[in-house]
Amino acid sequence: MTCPACGRELETMTAGPIAVEVCAHGCAGIWLDHFELEKVDEQSEAAGAALLEIPGDPSLTVDASQPRSCPKCGPETLMLRHFESVARKVSVDECPRCGGIWLDAGELNVIRNEFPSAEARHEAAKKMFSEMFDAQLAAEHAQTEAELARSQRVAHAFRFICPSTYLPGKQSGGAF
Repeated sequence: MTCPACGRELETMTAGPIAVEVCAHGCAGIWLDHFELEKVDEQSEAAGAALLEIPGDPSLTVDASQPRSCPKCGPETLMLRHFESVARKVSVDECPRCGGIWLDAGELNVIRNEFPSAEARHEAAKKMFSEMFDAQLAAEHAQTEAELARSQRVAHAFRFICPSTYLPGKQSGGAF
């Protein structure tokens, strides 16, 4: 596979139970197949420690603003860039076809230091979403409750006017 950042050939490196492709002696980036990042993204996961010190070419500069092609799917598939977590410290490149993730040099270290565990990451996400949407959701809930109350009043009025023996499907014959 070819490195999406610098164009050099990627080398396979074993990190615990997974084999990843790294740009050794190039930009020091890491290619992780679908769901492999979850196996190395926490400090407690020993497999990720081996990927923190990939030798790179210090004279090589990479333009992070350029779109990147997926090294697995080919140059016709451009990867999507998004933040890895709610803390928005690291943006990663993810392939929309195969789900693989490209990490530039040093990004795995930032990801591993961002949250101590998956639970802490989920709690931070819940807190951020709560801060962003709780007021709006409460307003929508109040509006829905008001509409429900109005609907119930109308339904009660119809029950008074039309007893259940005259409702569609409830009588043996009639006008409805």
